[in-house]
Amino acid sequence: MPSVFRFVTIVGMIVAVLYGGLFVLATRFEPDTREEVKVVPGLKVRKQ
Repeated sequence: MPSVFRFVTIVGMIVAVLYGGLFVLATRFEPDTREEVKVVPGLKVRKQ
């Protein structure tokens, strides 16, 4: 039975570290915003 508790504890620690790392990446770092222009083939735009 102690091996099951040890396994659950280790898996819980790994999950906590991964979750913490993802949380830090999501809250501390913002991606650079830039405008992207792509030509759509076969599309005609009407001028008014």
